[in-house]
Amino acid sequence: MKSTMNIMKITQCYHRFWKRIFMFSVLVWVIIFCATFYVEREKPFDDDLEQTLSITLQHLDKEHRTNIELTEIRNDLIQKLRFDEKKMKNKKKMLYPPSEEYELLRRRIYSNTKEVWYYVSSTLRSLANEFDDLKPKVSDMKTMVDEHYRSLLRDVAKLVDVDGYSQWRWKEFGSLSRLVEKRLRHTQNPPDCTKAKKLLCNFFSANWCGFGCRVHHFVKCLFVAYATERTMIIDNPGNWRFTSGGWEKLFLPLSNTCTSADGETFSIWPDNETTQVINYIVPTPQFAAKHLNPPYIPVVLPEDLAGRINVLHGDPAVWWIGQFFKYIFRPQPSTTIAFNEFAKRVHFQKPIVGLHIRRTDKLINEASLHKLEEYMYHAEEYYKLKELDGVYDTKRIYLATDEPTLFDEARLKYPEYDIIGDPEISKTASVRQRELDGSIININIEIYFLAHCDYLVCTFSSNVCRLAYEIMNSLQPDASAKFTSLDDTFYFHGQVHRLNVALLSHKSEGSEEMDLEVGDEIEVAGNHWDGYSKGKNLRTKKTLLYPTFKVTTKIEVLPFASYPNITLNTEA
Repeated sequence: MKSTMNIMKITQCYHRFWKRIFMFSVLVWVIIFCATFYVEREKPFDDDLEQTLSITLQHLDKEHRTNIELTEIRNDLIQKLRFDEKKMKNKKKMLYPPSEEYELLRRRIYSNTKEVWYYVSSTLRSLANEFDDLKPKVSDMKTMVDEHYRSLLRDVAKLVDVDGYSQWRWKEFGSLSRLVEKRLRHTQNPPDCTKAKKLLCNFFSANWCGFGCRVHHFVKCLFVAYATERTMIIDNPGNWRFTSGGWEKLFLPLSNTCTSADGETFSIWPDNETTQVINYIVPTPQFAAKHLNPPYIPVVLPEDLAGRINVLHGDPAVWWIGQFFKYIFRPQPSTTIAFNEFAKRVHFQKPIVGLHIRRTDKLINEASLHKLEEYMYHAEEYYKLKELDGVYDTKRIYLATDEPTLFDEARLKYPEYDIIGDPEISKTASVRQRELDGSIININIEIYFLAHCDYLVCTFSSNVCRLAYEIMNSLQPDASAKFTSLDDTFYFHGQVHRLNVALLSHKSEGSEEMDLEVGDEIEVAGNHWDGYSKGKNLRTKKTLLYPTFKVTTKIEVLPFASYPNITLNTEA
């Protein structure tokens, strides 16, 4: 509308301008005619005529300058109109989401680029180990392959910056996050606790389970409560062993209106939806029968939100899990102060890569030893990618570990890095001390800062590592590619399974590989990070290897409570 009015004003100015030019032209011709007629007869008028001509020429010059100014204004407005038109087109693009096909294809290109690199790198290592005389040549080839890989990975990653959907992603991320949080606040804060349907979250013993393990079981109860639209109540809070002051010592209470387990009817999970109070006992490893696990445990997604999450995020289950941790980890003011003081003390700033290295209990039964160099290799790759963009920041590492001596080792071997963290916190992460109040606070500090790093290198066999990654994905639209796990693929503690589905057929090349038909579903056992994954083909019932690039993650959905009356426009 404004652009149209500006054009009308310009047109009116031009009409007035040319009208005045015409009048002055007539005047000039009249003056010239009079001058010619009287030139011989009226000599005394010469001076007056020259003066009149001078004034006329001054007016013409002024009008000429006005014409130039109007032309410049017109050109500026035309440029502005073109810019506004382009801006409106981009704005329209931002208001509409990218197609699901586009987002899935973009992410698939990225993941397949990494899988090719895993395969080629593994093959070159095998050649070098098998043939000593090939080692120099293989080393040169590996260097060139790495350069190609970084360049290609950078180009694919840049699509997010240039495809015009960046603002939409942040807007959709904020909208979905607020909606989930609003639903959680609604179900956790019923107006009348005596009439509310409740889910008691019961944990008999924490002796077998560390903090990261316990909070994963803790949030599992919240998933069930959300899916069944019940208020989650912490039962036997002492058994959870969060701190001597309970969960609320560090984090805000799950409910401000309902903490009583009282009700008119009671039962043990599973039961029918009419029962007011259902007691859900978190299964221990010895009694983790799958039929006792509620169907709403991740990686299952709610039917009403799954489509939106799948467009937004590269691993929808991780985003979904992160939103629930975001809710339960709302810090008390004293906890926020502890986070801020730690950040100042260690000079936490970005860019920064987080390393989480476990060396104590994890090495007994759950994980293999990985040297510092394995972690640092991926930190190096992160900074080499940044250098391709001409960014040469200070290279920083946030080190979280239960082995204090790693700080000295890292600073000795990698003097070009700023290694930050606190060795004293590492001492409190030992098995002997980790259940003390101070240790619980410290582990939350480490989780918080790992989640706020730009990139994460760790082992997904660790609950703390996965927890940091889950929270990281609650802080931004999609951090699904901002990690490297040195062992397991991502899984949720207590999940029933995680499925891949074959997009391409495959003919096995040995007894260790499986045949694949398009549509085959594979229950994932793990990624070997060499181009192959291992899993059980549900069609053939065989557990074998398969090329990772030939499959994709299956998104599983179920009808959860849909909260039709809770929208972003309704009051909280």
